[in-house]
Amino acid sequence: MPAVPTLLVLDADPLPRLGSLTGRARIVHADEATLAQRLPEADVLLVWDFTSNAVREAWPGEGPRPAWVHTASAGVERLMCPELAASDTVVTNARGVFEQPIAEYVAALVLAIAKDLPGTLDLQRERTWRHRETRRLAGTRACVVGSGPIGRAIAHTLKALDVTTALVGRVPRTGIHGPEDLDRLLSRADWVIAAAPLTEQTHGMFDTRRFGVMQPSAYFVNVGRGPLVDEDALAEALTRRWIAGAALDVFTDEPLTPDSPLWRLPGLIVSPHMSGDTIGWRDELGRQFVELYEHWEAGRPLVNVVDKQRGYVPGH
Repeated sequence: MPAVPTLLVLDADPLPRLGSLTGRARIVHADEATLAQRLPEADVLLVWDFTSNAVREAWPGEGPRPAWVHTASAGVERLMCPELAASDTVVTNARGVFEQPIAEYVAALVLAIAKDLPGTLDLQRERTWRHRETRRLAGTRACVVGSGPIGRAIAHTLKALDVTTALVGRVPRTGIHGPEDLDRLLSRADWVIAAAPLTEQTHGMFDTRRFGVMQPSAYFVNVGRGPLVDEDALAEALTRRWIAGAALDVFTDEPLTPDSPLWRLPGLIVSPHMSGDTIGWRDELGRQFVELYEHWEAGRPLVNVVDKQRGYVPGH
């Protein structure tokens, strides 16, 4: 390791607070246009702009590259490319920052749907007094797809609301169902929550067949990654009332354009990829990176190391 390592930051506004690394790192900034030029000089790359595909596009080629890449996000699909996956560069993510906020957001969606809060707000705007009966949440069933820390936090929070919750992961283990149980669990669930990482196996997993397996009274929520869902299939399921409704916080293409048909789908709640973003979240991401940098600087093992072939941090 050089006396003063070079830390390259793929910028996004607002910039990370890295003042505590003064004198301990030579901090260089790049945008999408300059990243490829500056990558060879970097010992560490901080992907602060985690919505960018620039790393994946700039990485290919021979020559020096960072020994460590950290992304300020849970997902790594935007930066992973075959050359990076095959290299000895260590990749880490922001595991530990988003789990509970996303779980709270999912619980808020489930409660809002069960108690018809969107309908109440619509009627208030219309100044219409209309008594309705709403759904009891306790005793309903949820299927959470994705057994990583986000999925586990969602399951824990829903269980606190007395929702019977099944967790589905890549492989079965104690307390977690395997993929072979997914269709059976979907057919019984009142709430289907997608919280899986985006991999070759999960891409498009919620398709026409899977929405057809669900109950007509079921609701679907995606807080994982947009491409987990075949959005045309979801549109058909909602239009034909194969399922009762859905809430999407992530989309195949972001941001949604004003003319996207998803805005107008019946029974769909749209939110702009915000389920994990609570007040102060960027500062928390910055503090996490500084702590990881101190581990790396001292030669201690890094945490949150991504299995580059699987595309996520393996469970314990």
